[in-house]
Amino acid sequence: MATLTIENLPDDLMAQLQQLASQNNQTINEQIINLLKEAIQKPQLPLKFLISPETDPTWEERRKAVPQILADLDKRRRLNPADFGLPDSTELIREDRER
Repeated sequence: MATLTIENLPDDLMAQLQQLASQNNQTINEQIINLLKEAIQKPQLPLKFLISPETDPTWEERRKAVPQILADLDKRRRLNPADFGLPDSTELIREDRER
């Protein structure tokens, strides 16, 4: 069998483990093994994304619309910050680096 060493175990956690082991009439080693088994055997729920085919009925049609949306974005005129009296981002970055 393998050996597991735990470093920097907080004193309060060790006290809780000792208390739990004594309540269950087990050694600390047995108690830790049981806790690890319980943690590993717990059924893990599958991840549910906020937007997915399971949660959003329009997901598939919106997914199909993505190429058209990207093409429309590419067609848009790019705005120059200087046209609005704003500094170019390159100048701002350069200024930050020189500080």
